[in-house]
Amino acid sequence: MSGFWYGVAAYGIWGLFPLYWKLVQHVPALQILGHRIVWSFVALAALTTFARGAPAPSLWHVPARVIGVYAIAAVLIGINSFLYVYAVNAGFIVETSLGYFIAPLVNVLLGVVVLRERLRAGQWLAAALAAAGVAYLTRAYGSVPWIAAGLATSFGSYGLVKKKAPLDSLRGLTLETAVLVIPAAAYLTALQVDGRGAFLHTGLVSDLLLVGSGLVTISPLLLFASAVRRIPLSVVGLLQYIAPTIQFLLGVLLYHEPFSRTQFIGFAIVWIALIVFSVDGLRAGGLPPGVVAVDEA
Repeated sequence: MSGFWYGVAAYGIWGLFPLYWKLVQHVPALQILGHRIVWSFVALAALTTFARGAPAPSLWHVPARVIGVYAIAAVLIGINSFLYVYAVNAGFIVETSLGYFIAPLVNVLLGVVVLRERLRAGQWLAAALAAAGVAYLTRAYGSVPWIAAGLATSFGSYGLVKKKAPLDSLRGLTLETAVLVIPAAAYLTALQVDGRGAFLHTGLVSDLLLVGSGLVTISPLLLFASAVRRIPLSVVGLLQYIAPTIQFLLGVLLYHEPFSRTQFIGFAIVWIALIVFSVDGLRAGGLPPGVVAVDEA
């Protein structure tokens, strides 16, 4: 399987995530997040220990400064994951797709503001168009599209933190999950003791889906890691739009979420911005600054 198809598979799975989370929409979003963290950690711990047939270097001896970096990343991706699952099960799949469409452009702004990166004219044009699209949607909605803004901001900030993260992708993700696993497990245990936990109380299928959320979470991450080692990052940058496109189509065509002419105009402006952004990056022969190789929600 070529790196290109690894990338298509990774972003395709991320795009189809709403189908999975809809199957457990009877479970509160915070509980789903807790199970994702716990079962992902179990799977990642096993992979980290036995990768390549030999135990990996211990995470117990990582410096406190490095742990701090991954703790910040863990909080950001935790917020992003919770908001995503909540939005999907509350009927805002279309707005989640908007969040991930504009996330690369949020990365551009963070690069300029925080890292003092210099942008080409095409990238400035793309950022301005995206801002105009979001402003138009804000006026149409009568308020800021908070779900999209929250997803884009948390994911963009996560990418910024990960640029400074020193560990390899597998050990880094394991450490991130380890930061969250104790509070997640404590929260789920308290719910079980109190009788409010969904696990073991909502049927075998529900239990299996909650346990499977760990594998569902890490599988595209492993495919993604395989892709970025084999293909140029400029190609990865273009493939990343597969996920929000699938989410958008699911929201409109399968779940029949409202999508008015006014919304179409706002989305169209954002899509034009992404076309300008991608073409500019390809013409420059590399990955646009706003497209970073980080993990999806």
